Amino acid sequence: MTKTDLVARMAKDAGITQKAADSVLKTIVQSIHEALKSSEGQIRIPDLGTFKITQRKARTGVNPRTGQKMEIPATQVPGFTAAKALREAAKGE
Repeated sequence: MTKTDLVARMAKDAGITQKAADSVLKTIVQSIHEALKSSEGQIRIPDLGTFKITQRKARTGVNPRTGQKMEIPATQVPGFTAAKALREAAKGE
């Protein structure tokens, strides 16, 4: 399903225009981004899951082209953990 498909389905199910549905979706995505940037670093959506920022440790890597070892710095990465309801829906339960 593409974003366009999702917007069309949201508009149909909610009885609103596709423009309004697109605006709602953009607001949701923007709110998730802002919550992840904030000091909270996570957002929980019941029946969907939890978006959160996790710390990835620094590590030593190897350049596959040259075989040379290099340091990969620590960084923050976004992550998502699916809620039980979403996992069950994916299984078809």
